[in-house]
Amino acid sequence: MALEAIRDQPEAVDILRSALESGRIAHAWAFIGPHGVGRRTTALAFARALVAPTGAAASRADRGMHPDVHVLGPTPPATNPKGVPAIRVDTIRELERLAALRPVEAPYKVFIVDEAETMTGATPQAFLKTLEEPPARTVIILILSQARALPATVLSRCRIVRFRPRAADGVVALLPSGAGPERERALGWLAQAQARGPAAILQIGEAVGRDREAGEAVVETCWLWYRDLLCAHAGGEAALAVFAWRAPGERRSLDDIVAGLSACREAWQAIQGNVSPRLTVEVLLSRLTRAA
Repeated sequence: MALEAIRDQPEAVDILRSALESGRIAHAWAFIGPHGVGRRTTALAFARALVAPTGAAASRADRGMHPDVHVLGPTPPATNPKGVPAIRVDTIRELERLAALRPVEAPYKVFIVDEAETMTGATPQAFLKTLEEPPARTVIILILSQARALPATVLSRCRIVRFRPRAADGVVALLPSGAGPERERALGWLAQAQARGPAAILQIGEAVGRDREAGEAVVETCWLWYRDLLCAHAGGEAALAVFAWRAPGERRSLDDIVAGLSACREAWQAIQGNVSPRLTVEVLLSRLTRAA
């Protein structure tokens, strides 16, 4: 598949196409985004563009079968086929061995490390040497769900490409997370913004700052709150509410609730697209309080 055929990820495709056109190909990339948004497909398409943009070899590159395209991923322990799959030091050592060889038939060797977040404790450290001193004409692509899944020392040596969540059939795609203090704090911030308006929103934005995790918690909490409002509006049972311990008592029109959910979806896509967490939260809370 060519990069032009990748759906719903225009920002990622533009970054990769620009690198190809300029000839400035980073030696290491990190494709970050939730499962099911096309990270692996895009990695294979980028690999094809590097090793075999046209011709019979292109289809082999699409399938990860080209001799200069290597797709690695988690596997069970060698001594326990039923054990937990992970990317272990041995896998990285094999990557290093192959990377030291000359390309078989293409100008580049490409290594796609799928589910990179499954690296075991010592593996990222072992990987650093390869990222710091990559062999010539070698491109490594890490595929992972969240930036914080790997140490900053690893990601700092990669060019990061973020992939947006994909909304299918009108369903808002948000990452789930358990209840906790971050969600409770975010819910309190929503209440402050509704009660005090712009002054509170600016204070909340300052508190979020560049903290991506805090920004995601605010967006997700607002979405879940509005989801509870929708359940209440539809006459659903209280047990369906995420915040059953603080069930929504406010009454909103269906149009207001849908508008709030839409605002949350756009905020989530923005923050996944590398928009400032502070700006994302300030815009979202402004939209929600104006609707209220």
